[in-house]
Amino acid sequence: MSAQIAPRIRVRNDLPSTYGWRNKAARALWGVVWALLFRPTPRVCHGWRRLLLGCFGAKLAPTARVANSVVIWAPWNLVMDDSAEMGPDVDCYSVATVHIGAHATVSQYCYLCAGSRDPFDPDFSPTKAPITIADQAWLGADVFLGPGVTVGQGAVVGARSSVFADVPPWTISSGNPAQILQKREIGEKQELGK
Repeated sequence: MSAQIAPRIRVRNDLPSTYGWRNKAARALWGVVWALLFRPTPRVCHGWRRLLLGCFGAKLAPTARVANSVVIWAPWNLVMDDSAEMGPDVDCYSVATVHIGAHATVSQYCYLCAGSRDPFDPDFSPTKAPITIADQAWLGADVFLGPGVTVGQGAVVGARSSVFADVPPWTISSGNPAQILQKREIGEKQELGK
């Protein structure tokens, strides 16, 4: 029996960063503002947190709500519409635009990941793609949302799911990877999977 030999790939760590000094400086300043002025605020201070995020280029509706423990990589890539909400301990890796629609909810511990690496590039270059969470969608607790994913209007993604492909509107999905379980019909009480 012959052993297969994997091709040798030389991953380079000496390549320059794909982010310029302005991006790095802005993220460093945001980190200080987050630690001193954003994170310590009481739960009800949504207006203050919207103001701080707006100073860094976030586009937030006046009724959007962001918990004080949310971590946002680049606020200037965040868009939140009317009554959109990000719950406690959400990690928003916004290397590309993350758009959360009106009345959409991102529950606690979710990870919104708009960036990755190209596994076929010998330099393992960073990649990025926007994330869209449409109006009235709901991500349950601890959902991972990958780069380039769109969660359709009114869609529900169950807790602890991992989403790597678009979720159609008005569906309920769950799992790793997330699979569609059923259509979401308002006013119809059903058991999941039936």
